Amino acid sequence: MARVTRLLAVVAGLTVVSYPLGLSLRLPWLLPVLNTAPAYAGMVWLLRQDRRRDAVVLTLLWAVTLALCGTSTFAIWAPAPDALVLHGPAYRDEMLAWILTGVGREGDIRQFAPQHAAHLAAFVALTLLTGSVLSMVMGAVLMNYMSFYVASLARAGVPASQVVLFGWQPWAICRVAAFCILGAVLAEPLLAAVGLLGRKPLKGVRPYALAAAGLLVLDVILKAALAPAWGLHLRAYLGP
Repeated sequence: MARVTRLLAVVAGLTVVSYPLGLSLRLPWLLPVLNTAPAYAGMVWLLRQDRRRDAVVLTLLWAVTLALCGTSTFAIWAPAPDALVLHGPAYRDEMLAWILTGVGREGDIRQFAPQHAAHLAAFVALTLLTGSVLSMVMGAVLMNYMSFYVASLARAGVPASQVVLFGWQPWAICRVAAFCILGAVLAEPLLAAVGLLGRKPLKGVRPYALAAAGLLVLDVILKAALAPAWGLHLRAYLGP
């Protein structure tokens, strides 16, 4: 257990360092790769030790570290790292436009549900085809542009208390947690195929699959129910 705890601490620490390093190198595609490398190596090591539960914990801790460090780094980095975060400015502009007008995909289940389904399908396919290598990089890209949006709220003058409480939406947290679970367990078939996993892949995976499915359903329910009021609340701090 002590080895696992040390591994989690090392992964978290290297993830923290990946932000100033990646931004300093000024290569937008490199940042998510640096974000992902420590977590992926740690996850594979744990799966090889038959520690699936710990691998899931590691990916969840990684996501929390990405959210905290990405948001805080993007908020204080000078100059603003707009050109260094893949899809960051576009996502920020989409979200701010929705907050200010109430019009947009975020508050319309007919628009966001198909997008969520497409993201899920792409994530699962990349996970199965690459043993989670590309899907975790994709996850880092997604986490970074969401963090960039939250950091942009702080840069726009939204009080820190409101950024903390209303920046990261609960439905997004559910979706990220579901992807973390799927990323860990669905990496197993390819890892087994290339000889990196000594046991039968996906054996006993049902509780993890049910947890991920429940989180994905909760994501849609919470977003449909809360997003309109969420946007109105933030509008009070961003509107004229």
